[in-house]
Amino acid sequence: MQNSGRNLTNLYEGESGQVTLLLNKGGIKRRLQDLGLVPGTRVQCIQKSPYGDPVAYGIRGAVIALRCDDAKGVLIS
Repeated sequence: MQNSGRNLTNLYEGESGQVTLLLNKGGIKRRLQDLGLVPGTRVQCIQKSPYGDPVAYGIRGAVIALRCDDAKGVLIS
């Protein structure tokens, strides 16, 4: 699998991508997987906060807010 180097923080509002890999470790990786962030999942950037952190993402019909530090570990294509 080739990595394009993009992660969730690279998405603009309204743009979407497909999860390819989770680089996060430990508990946060497990929480992201429980939220549905697994390879193959389509994720859309819904809204960025005024200061850019956190960001609201649409994942499998739900909207969740992720801090940029956590979203950087979610690679997309």
